[in-house]
Order: sequence, then C-alpha cells, then structure tokens
Amino acid sequence: MGDGDYSRSVGEAAVRGVLGAMAMTGLRRVTIGLGLLRKPPPEEIATEGVPRLLARIPPGKRGAAIELAHWSFGALASVGYVFLPERLLRRRASGPLYGLAIWALYVATVAPLFEADRAADRTTGDRIALALDHALYGVIIQRPTSRRE
Repeated sequence: MGDGDYSRSVGEAAVRGVLGAMAMTGLRRVTIGLGLLRKPPPEEIATEGVPRLLARIPPGKRGAAIELAHWSFGALASVGYVFLPERLLRRRASGPLYGLAIWALYVATVAPLFEADRAADRTTGDRIALALDHALYGVIIQRPTSRRE
C-alpha cells in the first residue's frame, strides 16, 4: 500500500468511526426510550469520572461536549481497525466482533479508571443494548470488500 493509500484508508476509517459512533447514539436513544439502557457509558464517564472537567463546560453545552468526545473516540477506535491483519479484515464478522472487543476493552480498562460502567450495576437490558450498539458500530466501520469469507 502506498503512502497515499495508507493516509486515505486511515482518514476513511476515522470518518466511518464518527458515523458509527453517531449510529450508536441513535440506537442508544431508542434503547433508553424503551427502558433497556439506563445511562450510556459516555455520559457515565462525564458525570461520574470527570465531573470537574464537565463542570467547566456551560450546562447547555455539556451534552454536545459528551457526544463530541464519544465521536472522537469512535474515530480513533475505527483507525485501530485498519491495522488488523488482512485475513481478519476479510471476515464478515470482523467489524461487529471488533465493536464488541472495543466495549470489552473499555469495560476492562477505561471504565475502572473513571469509576464508571461498573459491570455489577448493569442490568441484562443494559448489557444487551450496549452489545447491540457496539456491534452496530462494528458493522459501520467495517471496510467494504467483495472478498469477504
């Protein structure tokens, strides 16, 4: 892959990551509205993990700041997907499994740092809703290819 191809695929991955995070937000609105999800992880981190940082943001802009942080993380995580081995990228399930792996990594590493998303506090509905939105994210970030297995 030439340098231009590499930059383009990283840039495209970042865009797919933002779109994937946006789609997650839409699905979360539905799952929250249906009572399946009580509080999404980005909001938990903002309100429980970094409340002093959030306090610096005007109250009317906090929701947008939380969402922009989520989209930024979605872009960054999607760029990581580009670096998976080619043989994995060709698999149909690679995107959704990557999305679920991002969630597992978050729960194991990031959430404890911010004292957010405690597994013991999650209901079955929460877990199902979060698994669905992370799998959806993975579907969206998955690069198109005609050679999938």
